[in-house]
Amino acid sequence: MARRVIALARTWGEHSMTTIRMGLLLATALGLVGCNNTASTPRPPLLVQTKTVHEQDYVSTLVLTGEIAARTQSDLSFRVSGRVIARSADVGQHVDAGAVLAKVDPAEPQADLDAANAAVTSADALLKQASAAFDRQKSLFESGFATRSTFDTAQQNLRTAQSALDQAKAQAASASDALSFTELRAEQSGVITARNIEVGQVAQAAQTAFTLAQDGPRDAVFNVYESIFFMKPANRKVQLLLVANSKVSAVGSVREVAPAVDAKTGTVRVKVGIDKDADEMPLGAAVIGRAFFVPRKVFELPWSAATTKDGQLAVWLVNPATKTVSEKPVVAEAFEKEKLLIRDGLAPGDVVVTEGGKFLFPGQIVDAEATP
Repeated sequence: MARRVIALARTWGEHSMTTIRMGLLLATALGLVGCNNTASTPRPPLLVQTKTVHEQDYVSTLVLTGEIAARTQSDLSFRVSGRVIARSADVGQHVDAGAVLAKVDPAEPQADLDAANAAVTSADALLKQASAAFDRQKSLFESGFATRSTFDTAQQNLRTAQSALDQAKAQAASASDALSFTELRAEQSGVITARNIEVGQVAQAAQTAFTLAQDGPRDAVFNVYESIFFMKPANRKVQLLLVANSKVSAVGSVREVAPAVDAKTGTVRVKVGIDKDADEMPLGAAVIGRAFFVPRKVFELPWSAATTKDGQLAVWLVNPATKTVSEKPVVAEAFEKEKLLIRDGLAPGDVVVTEGGKFLFPGQIVDAEATP
């Protein structure tokens, strides 16, 4: 009985394997038939939109935002150290030339001046005494009643006393100047743009107390990236327009370009001189500057024409004879709103795909529909 069961199992297993093999062969045959049908069916041309390019002049424009600043700006500081006892100027205030901005305690400089004046009085008295002694010895020497050495000593004492008086007067003048330096005055008329001291503070000599923007010509200051300087400007003129009041405009000339790139911002500071009334261009006002560069020949395309090849900007070109496409690397001059301006890589008369490029591959046959 057991032998009959084993024989039936073997027969069933062989039958199942035969069935599986036949199924695999059938599936492979059907797949080959399907592939042959697909390969034999040609792909229809892909409908795309194209544009025939032509060279045109492009005037590059640079638009930046800056601020109005005084052409001359100076830092004011005390020449002597001391405790600030008065401050009469603040940020934004207009001051006249010679106006007192702040004072430090004059007690110590006043004491130095008093001592210097006393030294002058003492030196003057010694000079008078030495002068009288010299006159007396001179008279005796001329009469033959004094020796030459005595006369020379009197003359030397007179000269020493005169030098001592001159020195005392110089020290008194210096002490008087030091006392006057306890008052910080504006050297020119202008507007206070910064203040760094307060009453009660001990101010050190040469420490900046105020920053003064002097009255007179003003500049529009811009921070631009160094790549801008690789483009040749049409001229040195810059059109200026106040952000707060579009009716106020002016034309300025580039007056100064910083010789180095700012390490913090990576920009170069450019100052444009303004030939305009200062009242119409207030300090700190935001201003828009527009500069123009030398025209260049470019090809204008819509953004949709752009693609990439090996990581570089490219476009699809259509061969009018074969209706096939190929990728062409190009160099962009500028990217503007909805426009791509090509500087290099195209030639007049080239047919460029503007729509449908994302579905293309090299050698694809297309049905081109020209766009205006």
